[in-house]
Amino acid sequence: MKKQSKIAQIAIFFAIMLVLHLLSSVIFNLLPVPIKPTIIHIPVIIASILYGPKVGAVLGGLMGCISVITNTLVLLPTSYLFSPFVPNGSLSSLVVAMIPRILIGITPYFVYKAMKNKVGLLVAGSVGSATNTIFVLGGIFFLFANVYQGDIKALLAVILSANSIAELIISAILTATIIPALEKAKK
Repeated sequence: MKKQSKIAQIAIFFAIMLVLHLLSSVIFNLLPVPIKPTIIHIPVIIASILYGPKVGAVLGGLMGCISVITNTLVLLPTSYLFSPFVPNGSLSSLVVAMIPRILIGITPYFVYKAMKNKVGLLVAGSVGSATNTIFVLGGIFFLFANVYQGDIKALLAVILSANSIAELIISAILTATIIPALEKAKK
């Protein structure tokens, strides 16, 4: 019974992730906004806090798979960073696409477990988002720096300054808002 409920939890959160991914892709591509924050990681953070790091890690892995599939099917100048199946992609692309996303499902749980209060929810949401940013951009910096003849710092600085700050704030606020409501509904 317990195993089935974990599968159901994963399925529900994965469905939410797919809807968020599709909606955000459409919205951010149609609207001329200067930033395009990732929001698909928020269900991973929330599931990690509610159901533990194993469920979070599985959802993070599924998020990584979404990234690989999306970057394989929709070719952008940066697709090779997340998919080994496109020109210039490599096994390093899988590391960048998968490892940070799996870690998103682990770190918020332990942060919230250590604090267990409203501030802990804000910090856990922030840490989950920062985990993605730090490990994705760090992976790109260390594994793909030679692609830009050493000038990858400019690309990373643009991403870091705009998107990551918006993602961090959105993740913190939504985590602190949604978790209490879901915990009430669980009871």
